[in-house]
Amino acid sequence: MVDVLFVTSNPGKVREVRSVLAPYGVSVRWLRRTLTEPQATTLAEVAGHKLEAVRRPARYVLVEDSGLFVPSLKGFPGVYSAHFLKIWGFPPLLELLRRRDRRAVFRTVAGLARGKERWTFSGEVRGTIAWAPAGSHGFGYDPIFVPEGFTRTMAELSPEVKDSISHRARAMHKVGRFLATRSRAPKRKRKKGFA
Repeated sequence: MVDVLFVTSNPGKVREVRSVLAPYGVSVRWLRRTLTEPQATTLAEVAGHKLEAVRRPARYVLVEDSGLFVPSLKGFPGVYSAHFLKIWGFPPLLELLRRRDRRAVFRTVAGLARGKERWTFSGEVRGTIAWAPAGSHGFGYDPIFVPEGFTRTMAELSPEVKDSISHRARAMHKVGRFLATRSRAPKRKRKKGFA
């Protein structure tokens, strides 16, 4: 069993991450903390800054940053997704898309660190923006995002279905495979010194 400390203020993300990582033998402990998101141009930069803000003990530390990217809005809200949603909610975004292409991409970058080592893992899912919010599951933009191959929003899907297709789940499956491989790798023997 590998222990990972997941740093986030969002209990919904904790449930998703625990669900995805459990089959890989990864135990997720939650550190409830709001990490400052800096002005950055990529999710990877934001995840990197979040890792820097967390004191890294000997165990693995996990953070993530996600964003909704709408090509017809030149990628907006992108790295500003959480900030935009907190201040404005869905109405302005839906209004902007009334006469524009509604295709969108949900992306996640997970940052993992142990001591001075760090790794990043990405995941994405393509879809479209719904005409109106629907569904009571999930959080964030889930009520307005319809993944490719579905006719319902992420918030209308069961947690099990969402965990099998979401951007966050795809990134976390990569984290799980990485940790499972590392935990099976033979440990190096330290050479004994001579007095």
